[in-house]
Amino acid sequence: MRIDRVLHRAWRHVCGAPGTYVWLGILFVTTVAVHQMSPEFEQQFLRQRSTNIHELSNTPVRVLIASAMWIDGGHWLPYAVLYTVFHAPAERWLGTARWLLVCVAAHVLASLISEGALLLAIRHGVAPLSAVNTLDIGVSYALAGVIAVLTYRIALPWRYPYLLAVLAVYGVPLATGRTFTDLGHFISVLIGLACYPLVRGRGKARNPKETVAAPRG
Repeated sequence: MRIDRVLHRAWRHVCGAPGTYVWLGILFVTTVAVHQMSPEFEQQFLRQRSTNIHELSNTPVRVLIASAMWIDGGHWLPYAVLYTVFHAPAERWLGTARWLLVCVAAHVLASLISEGALLLAIRHGVAPLSAVNTLDIGVSYALAGVIAVLTYRIALPWRYPYLLAVLAVYGVPLATGRTFTDLGHFISVLIGLACYPLVRGRGKARNPKETVAAPRG
């Protein structure tokens, strides 16, 4: 296959999911920026953009937006793969507006609910008071919501194994670890599944066997 044809297909793929790749581009820039910071400054900088209890109490809108623009840990490439595998197909299927609505709902609601649960834990002495300043940034809640809503993109009976796998991936850590981030991820999955009304009229569900065989034909 000629290189120009490969580049053309890659460009069409990117243009088919503009929101996904603009977001991924922002994450690349912010990740590069984080790598230029000292460890001490990085922690302080990211904590001010974290959806922890302290920041949510003072500037909720700012941190809910800012927290989705940074990656905790500084590893961008795995997210490039995950965005291509999950976000891009979801955006092409739902359209940018509906895809973004799923992302926002999962990110915002899961952040608020999980931090609310953490606040209750602090008040009952289950978690330390210092947890109000915990570092909680990243895009994993939105990703979990999108992974869940893709359940409806898969035709029966393949939908059920996919759903069970999603519930296991996010449910087992919640059952064993029971951290507020585990709770947030599982809530994100439930929110993604609750977005079923958004998928109506978005085309017939796909059979994985037919999708794999299509390029051969």
